[in-house]
Amino acid sequence: MDGLLLIDKHSGPTSFEVVRQVRLLTGAPKAGHTGTLDPLATGVLPVALGEATKLAGLLTEGDKAYDAVVRLGLETDTLDVTGTVRRTAEVPALSEATLEGVLASFRGSFLQTPPMVSAVKVRGRRLYELARAGQEVERPARSVTVHALVLRDFSATDVTLSVRSSKGFFVRVLAEELGRALGCGGCLKALRRTASGPFTLEGALTLERLEALAKGPEGLAAVRARLVSPADMLPELPALQVTAADAAKVGHGLPLPVHVESRGRVRVLGPSGALLAVADVRDGRLAYVRVLAQPT
Repeated sequence: MDGLLLIDKHSGPTSFEVVRQVRLLTGAPKAGHTGTLDPLATGVLPVALGEATKLAGLLTEGDKAYDAVVRLGLETDTLDVTGTVRRTAEVPALSEATLEGVLASFRGSFLQTPPMVSAVKVRGRRLYELARAGQEVERPARSVTVHALVLRDFSATDVTLSVRSSKGFFVRVLAEELGRALGCGGCLKALRRTASGPFTLEGALTLERLEALAKGPEGLAAVRARLVSPADMLPELPALQVTAADAAKVGHGLPLPVHVESRGRVRVLGPSGALLAVADVRDGRLAYVRVLAQPT
């Protein structure tokens, strides 16, 4: 079973636990997600299966979209409501004008420091591992871009936002910094990822629905019907179709001259349209980034 399965994660499990459940239900020998969602968060979690796991790292490059609820007047060690409370404060009277004025500073490109409770690696170790050990280390700030930040609603203590951002952006950090800008502190109350790269909630399966399909009358055939094929996992890349003879060379990672004028990354497809590889076109030749094994 090779391809991408779109999971609509519910709140509670880690992304790793979701992948483990998907692997058990599908029997896939390999599985991996393409961008961590916190246990609190829900929404789109693309899970690559089989040979498609070779493409997982490439999928993390895409933009992400979220719906978020920020709780004001509360700061925690994890920057969300599941953490230990560090500080509480009275929330000032809110208005649309006040909130829009503050939100303006969070649009565009800027540097953001990852939170300690995150999967980011520093000196070879995940930050959340260090945090569990009671350590706090210096984290290099990273360049991120917020393409869109929309105020959806607000109450006396909660602010509802929609965010579209580059990879590596932490909505939890936004929640904390928004609260500080308002003078009362803040943390993330709820988060739902609505898009990961080109993939949205449309067609995503909950684990319960996946289990029902896998154990239903059609069995795994029903699951395979919901897979995004490897050839369609990177739709933004131009497709380069090769002959059967050249497909054999690609499968063995052999150098292959190509007659295209452009440079850049492409999807290399075989005569049947199956994805053979992802490669960069350099000086009229393919430089392979990933090569997928083909069914025999």
